[in-house]
Amino acid sequence: MKEVTVRAPATVSNVVCGFDCLGFAIDGPFDEVTVRRRDRPGVSITHEDAFSLPTDPEQNVAGVAVAALLAEAQVDFGVEIVIEKAIKPGSGIGSSGASSSGAVVAVNWLLDEKFPPAKLIEFAMEGERLASGSRHADNVAPCIIGGFVLVRSIDPVDVVRLDFPPLFATVIHPQIEIRTAEARAVLPELVPLAAAVKNWSNLGAFIAGLEHGDYDLIDRSLVDEIVEPARRGLIPHFEEAKAAGLAAGAIGGGISGSGPSIFMLSKTRERAEIVRTAVSEIYEPTGIPFNTYVSEIVSQGTSLR
Repeated sequence: MKEVTVRAPATVSNVVCGFDCLGFAIDGPFDEVTVRRRDRPGVSITHEDAFSLPTDPEQNVAGVAVAALLAEAQVDFGVEIVIEKAIKPGSGIGSSGASSSGAVVAVNWLLDEKFPPAKLIEFAMEGERLASGSRHADNVAPCIIGGFVLVRSIDPVDVVRLDFPPLFATVIHPQIEIRTAEARAVLPELVPLAAAVKNWSNLGAFIAGLEHGDYDLIDRSLVDEIVEPARRGLIPHFEEAKAAGLAAGAIGGGISGSGPSIFMLSKTRERAEIVRTAVSEIYEPTGIPFNTYVSEIVSQGTSLR
């Protein structure tokens, strides 16, 4: 193959009690990434969107991710990457992760799938390092392999794909930008042991709730006493929006990634649509533009178009 186009889905990470270790894929929005083989070594990047992202491959998340892959593959050719983003940068639903993941998956197709998913996650994390200053896999892992994942380790990469019952995500994206690096800067450097123990307990219970399809346990476990309290002030009307979603029948929810997007989980698509209406009614009077998405948590990650 000399050219391939893939679709890389948006993702929700952290999932309240799983900071930097939980994430899931949704079926929209998604980025389209086309990669073409070329004889000249190196990476070139073109963006076919209106986000004015850098095209210097050393300053673009897809560029640094693919450069890491090509260096390990020791190939004698280069690639041209064309990205059409539908996931807005700074939205909190895995924009940088989708660019990085889509690019490395596409290049891997050109290499006849030389690398396994764990290596692709490793390469894609180089893009996350550029975007946020740290390597984390809770967006790129579900973007690449799909479904609901637990990142047990990033060095070495050890990702566990979780069983989960039918779940539908309502995502509300206020049209403000919160960069991941900025959102990380407000996090506490030290965490009280009691708060850490509560979060560990909720994470374990949440995974058990997914495994057993216990929606009540999932509900009780979606509590975070460390990250959400530090970040919720960055998102206008977060508390009202979350309360409205819960009142409308959502199982639970919180900040998606580093924000400003908010996610709520529901048992059915019908309920997720009701939740969308309820949360939209919070933002409509504020004058803040916003987008909403309703999606089932999907088992497929980045795939050929």
